[in-house]
Formats: sequence, structure tokens, C-alpha cells
Amino acid sequence: MFKKIKIAKSIKVVISAVVLFSLIAFVNNEYDAETCNDIIVSIENQHDNYYVDKQDVVKLLNNAGEDVIVGKSFKDVNLKEIEGRILSSSYIKETQVFKDLKGNLIVKANLRRPIARIVRKGNNDAYISEEGELLQVSDKYNSRVILLSGKGAEALIEAEKNVVESNPELFEMIEFINNDPFWKAQIAQIDMKANGEVILYPQVTKQYVEFGEINDVEEKFKKLKIFYKRILPLKGWNYYDKVNLKYEGQIIAD
Repeated sequence: MFKKIKIAKSIKVVISAVVLFSLIAFVNNEYDAETCNDIIVSIENQHDNYYVDKQDVVKLLNNAGEDVIVGKSFKDVNLKEIEGRILSSSYIKETQVFKDLKGNLIVKANLRRPIARIVRKGNNDAYISEEGELLQVSDKYNSRVILLSGKGAEALIEAEKNVVESNPELFEMIEFINNDPFWKAQIAQIDMKANGEVILYPQVTKQYVEFGEINDVEEKFKKLKIFYKRILPLKGWNYYDKVNLKYEGQIIAD
């Protein structure tokens, strides 16, 4: 009697397992066969960073209308290919693309944020992102960031490399300025000479700053702050035409 009960229970377990796997297979087949009902886009890091919006992302994943996803069976949708289309925009740093149980295509995108702009006469400008990547300028939105000019700045674009690799000293200097509220408000432009020296142009005061080569950055900015805090209030904000920080332990103003 005991053996019969045990066998009966085993049969029930086997039948239950078969039914369960059949249901899973049925659900998966139905899930794979369902069509895309809608596209839901979520963009992170978009505050004051409006180079890419939801419509742009949808346009990218639809391949500019040549491969419309809504209404298409998910069996015919290559999610990796769609991710590649979205990442073709230099402003998009990362993306995740997946389908949910309601038949929606979920797209999450994380944007790059510009921290400086390279300006060139007679040629296209470019932005530098927080990661040092070069970004094309956009007609849609302009960031209020520090400007880079001169032969040295143009060389950054010509190198076609991440700025962290091509000019790490400059990148560290830009980060230093952007991370300090006083200098971020004060420094408007860095003019980069072919010999490696730079000149700073302030937002408010008249004089430009001969910074020299990009070294001892923190120490030179300490000297410049002394000039702004102690010397200019006595002489007048527009008394001098230039200030030189190139020499160790000295502030030379003319």
C-alpha cells in the first residue's frame, strides 16, 4: 500500500513538472511572438543638457524611419543592433534596451555632459565631455562652458583622441576651474598657444592672464586669487592690462 502511494505521488510530480514546463514554453512563445506596442524612453543626466531628447532617441532606434519598431514582432527586433544605433550619437554615453511584459520597448539613455568648447575660425567647433570625449556642436542647445581657442585647441580636434589622453594637463586644468565656484564664474576663455603656453581671459576684469605652461596649476591660481583679492581692490579693477603668473613666487602686473 505504501509503495502504491509513493508511486502515485511520483507520477503527480512528473505530471506537474510537465505541465509547468509546458506553461513556461507557452508563455515564452507568446512573449517572443508579441509585437512592440510602444516605446518608453528615459533619459538620465538631462538637467541643463538638452542636446538629445526622447524624440531624438526614438529617431535613432527607428533608424530615421527606415526600421520602425512599433507594431513589429519582437522576434524580428535585434536589441543589440538598436543599442548600437542609439550609441551612434556622441552625446549618449550609455544605453539599455529591453522589452517588458506589457509589450513595450524600454530605452534608458545616459548623456555625456560638455565641460568646455573648442572654438575655431572658419571651421566647426567641438565640445569636450566630462570623460574627455570630443562632441560635435548642436543646433539644438548651447552649453555655457569655458571656451578654448588657439592653435593648441585646434590640435585637440586634429588629434581625434580623447583629451584625457592627448592633453591630460589641460583636462585637469579645466576640471580644476569647473570644480571651483570662484574660478568657474571668473574664467571665460583659455587661449592655447602653439608653444604650449596659455593665456586666460576673465569674465569681468580688463586684464588678461599670462599663465605660461600648464603646470603648478593650483599654485598659479593661488597667486591669481591674491592679485584679485589684495591688489586690484587697491589699484582698481581695470588699472592693469595684464598679469603674469609664469615665474615662481612672483606676480607681475603691467
